[in-house]
Amino acid sequence: MHCQVLGSGSRGNATLVRIGERCLLVDAGLPPRHLTERLRLAGVPFRGIDHILVSHAHLDHARSAGVIARRHAATVHCPAAMLDQRSVRRAPRQVALHIASPRPLGPGAAGPTYTPIELPHDCAPTVAYRIEAGGRRLVILTDMGRPDETVARQLRGAHVLLLEFNHDAHMLATGPYAPNLRARIAGDRGHLSNEQAAAMLRRLAGPELHTLILGHLSAHNNTPELAQEAAREVLGDLGLSQVRILVAQQHSIGPSIEV
Repeated sequence: MHCQVLGSGSRGNATLVRIGERCLLVDAGLPPRHLTERLRLAGVPFRGIDHILVSHAHLDHARSAGVIARRHAATVHCPAAMLDQRSVRRAPRQVALHIASPRPLGPGAAGPTYTPIELPHDCAPTVAYRIEAGGRRLVILTDMGRPDETVARQLRGAHVLLLEFNHDAHMLATGPYAPNLRARIAGDRGHLSNEQAAAMLRRLAGPELHTLILGHLSAHNNTPELAQEAAREVLGDLGLSQVRILVAQQHSIGPSIEV
């Protein structure tokens, strides 16, 4: 299994996951033209996407799901409340999520699976994804308002973890956003600050973890350096300083990472 971030941030999120001959997207929030170009750069052929897993209905995660699914004859997996929404209804096939229940991504009981885990966020439901294949585990966790031990218990054991490090609390408090938007982001159903993401990382990271991807960084209220510093401190405390840390980019694709 390999994963590759195609874009991450408030302007759109998408991560490509390859499992053998299967390709899937986790979220499809980039505009269709941009997402199509990044899939091309990642080497995905026409009709090369089999599944699209959507974490929630906000457009920076769902915008192009139906369009891309139609072009690739892919199946969209999303919360049941989204099935009639414009962003996904163009898909040729739709599957409603069953929260906390593993679901196969292909034939055979021993094949790859995904499990959606519900998160505190102001678009209900919002889920993280635990994707497992061949004894390896990938976790994609963004758009979470606060650290949560119950969520962490269900997502531990990742070999590769994409975790939201959205904002620096001081930068958000003193930055350009309107007060109501600052309150929403910093609230219990908003986004993780670097400090909160570090607290969640402390709950999630284990000896299996070899790569941590810092995702959904705010362009105005965070810096890669601040997010990396927070992550390194936790990993050092846990004796996991060898873990590779990458910062997902909004405007370019990342490397393909073997899980």
